[in-house]
Amino acid sequence: MKIATWNVNSIRTRLVQVVNWLQENPVDALCLQETKVQDAEFPRSPFEDLGYHLYISGQKSYNGVAIVSHKPLEDVTVGFDPVLGISDFDEQKRVITGVIDDIRVVNLYVPNGSEVGSEKYDYKLRWLKVLRDYLQTLLEKQPSGMCVCGDINIALEDKDIHNPKGREKLVMATDLERQALQQVLELGLADAFRKFTSEGGHFSWWDYRSGGFGRNRGWRIDHHYLTPILYERALACAIDVAPRKLTQPSDHTPVIVEF
Repeated sequence: MKIATWNVNSIRTRLVQVVNWLQENPVDALCLQETKVQDAEFPRSPFEDLGYHLYISGQKSYNGVAIVSHKPLEDVTVGFDPVLGISDFDEQKRVITGVIDDIRVVNLYVPNGSEVGSEKYDYKLRWLKVLRDYLQTLLEKQPSGMCVCGDINIALEDKDIHNPKGREKLVMATDLERQALQQVLELGLADAFRKFTSEGGHFSWWDYRSGGFGRNRGWRIDHHYLTPILYERALACAIDVAPRKLTQPSDHTPVIVEF
């Protein structure tokens, strides 16, 4: 099984790129973030024509997540509310989950946080605490195979940033964000990419500004976190930089894990 995650930064803008990528990389499930479209306006037919099933949670212009799956998903829910009974964080469409072949896939678009000390930064830290409770509840229901993936918007280690100097003051790399993410991982989740690649210099997001991609001035913030059984089964986890080389690409690129 192959599961991919990709922040497409508008599915309608990047539709041809995503469909072409799926044709060349027929993964079992593709988790999308920042779809930026209401459910009724999501471009379904190009994916359905390829034989995929769509599970969508979107909103106008911002956020939005979706899972594109070859097989129908079971036990699909969106947001924190169906699992925790907490609706305060579900206005922003950032969470969707479903089960495929006894593997629970959790697709996340973690808040960016804007800048340190801002209201959005505080919101991000509170959101991560709720995320921990959410994943803990899901693990209690299905303790075996779980893949938590998406745009995590946190570089957990300095080697995940092209230049970590001064990172303590940079959103996506502050100590508080890293601590909050580490508390989530302490539920028993491990970074699939780091099972196979230990060195730095591998990134999944490059700022559009200042020629970030051409200079490889990136951050690794798109991740697959696996429960122990899946982590042991993992055969590969790779970042596909090819889509980032296209004309008018997303600022992120796909990350694929294989079991």
